[in-house]
Amino acid sequence: MKKRIEAHKTALTGMLFALACVLSVAESVLTAPLMLPPGIKLGLANIVVMYAFLLLGKGPAFLLVVLKAAFSLLTRGVTAGFLSFCGGAASFLILLLLHWLCRQKESFWFLSVSGAIGHNLGQIIAASVLLGTGVYGYAPVLVLSGAVVGTLTSVLLKALLPALKKLGLIKKDLPEK
Repeated sequence: MKKRIEAHKTALTGMLFALACVLSVAESVLTAPLMLPPGIKLGLANIVVMYAFLLLGKGPAFLLVVLKAAFSLLTRGVTAGFLSFCGGAASFLILLLLHWLCRQKESFWFLSVSGAIGHNLGQIIAASVLLGTGVYGYAPVLVLSGAVVGTLTSVLLKALLPALKKLGLIKKDLPEK
């Protein structure tokens, strides 16, 4: 029975990675028509990471962060892969810390906004490593966009929950705040 559960978790993680790749490409395509400033994306693939974090656990969620960074590396180059990993790792660490501090009673919105802001700050730190000084002036724009995009991500995930429950992809209660 335990092997069956692990096989299910592995298969679901693989499908979530594929979905994250599709959403990553989709948000790259949407960035130009929406006239978003440089470095700002919709964070659609982060919905997948949050889902994995809340329902599959920290291991599969972190694996998705690493796989998403590898996908960026392969499709957009070393800089994009590095920025993706640093942003994803910072976001993941913040989610982990908040989940532990709040004793698993945090809201989608709080986790999503905190994770999005953490992702942007992780990328600012990574960009400063690559470029040196001058990138921290862009931090307020990225913090504000993180709050907006994090709110959007939490709303989308909450809207998807009923469908995911009907499909049998959610078997435990999640915070409804």
